Amino acid sequence: MNEYNNVSNPINQMQVPDMIMDDDLNVKIIGFGALNLDKLYYVNEIVGPDEETFIKKESHIPGGSGANTIIALSKIGILSSYIGKIAADDEGDILETNLAKYGVYLNHLIYSDKGKSGKVIGLIDNQGVRSLYVDPGVNDDIKIEEINHYFINQAKIVHYTSFVGESFQTQNQLIDKLNEKVILSFDPGMLYVKKGIKELEKILKRTNILLMNKKELIELFQTHYQEKHNLKTKPTFRDIATYLIEDGINTVVIKNGDKGAYAINNKEEVKIPSYKVEAVDTTGAGDFFNAGFLYGYINQYSLEKSVQIGNWIASQGIKNIGHESLPTKEELEKFIKTL
Repeated sequence: MNEYNNVSNPINQMQVPDMIMDDDLNVKIIGFGALNLDKLYYVNEIVGPDEETFIKKESHIPGGSGANTIIALSKIGILSSYIGKIAADDEGDILETNLAKYGVYLNHLIYSDKGKSGKVIGLIDNQGVRSLYVDPGVNDDIKIEEINHYFINQAKIVHYTSFVGESFQTQNQLIDKLNEKVILSFDPGMLYVKKGIKELEKILKRTNILLMNKKELIELFQTHYQEKHNLKTKPTFRDIATYLIEDGINTVVIKNGDKGAYAINNKEEVKIPSYKVEAVDTTGAGDFFNAGFLYGYINQYSLEKSVQIGNWIASQGIKNIGHESLPTKEELEKFIKTL
């Protein structure tokens, strides 16, 4: 059995609903991760301990890694939905309204009558570099009973991103309810990287597409593979990606910021440079890349073309704050014709 890909998970017994909504059947990609209102503060530089600077301006922007990806996908014409939780507060209203604004189906959104919605306090410097602090709120109170896994199994792809706390266990539980036809895309982020391979093992075994930045990949897997293969030197990021393919993950994508991205599967291996733009806010760059890559994947494009689309959407998304500069379906189709 492959170390990191065991898709033969039985579907638990469930009651099939009498009425199936068209929206549920048509959704292609469903995200599952935190929903946060990003309260961003713009400074000349991000200072260290006992240093000071001043805030030039601030903005409140709906975010969450998985939500950024799903919103970008919806803007480019992929029917998408999101498993997330909000409270009955102003932040929750903003988060819900923003998903609806960009055409994301709300059929998997969970509403809590107590607690507070998640938020992130972020500092962004003149180069667009960020420092983020998470207050998860009800994000970490998602129960498996609140998720309709029958409808989840109608999707082509389920895209996992991180939580701070206990909703990680709900993601693990949902693994057992996914049928083998559903593609699992996973971007763990540094929050999950710090959990280590052992805690992430169940998700990794079910993962079909692994999306990580270079720093996260090395921190999570470098020592593991050095010890597993009894290597005298630390494996490179390419070595690690190759080992992950050997262990059963179908596609590995390594994001490397303005240096572009590397990707490998059983047929292709590519390294694609980024598109150079003037960055205003890099907060969601990796999330926007994920949207472009998954767009290419679901349309059965080559690995090279999928990475190119990912790079391009990321470049467009960082031109402005939030989601406003993300491309539309028509703009993306025009770009694809140039490839």
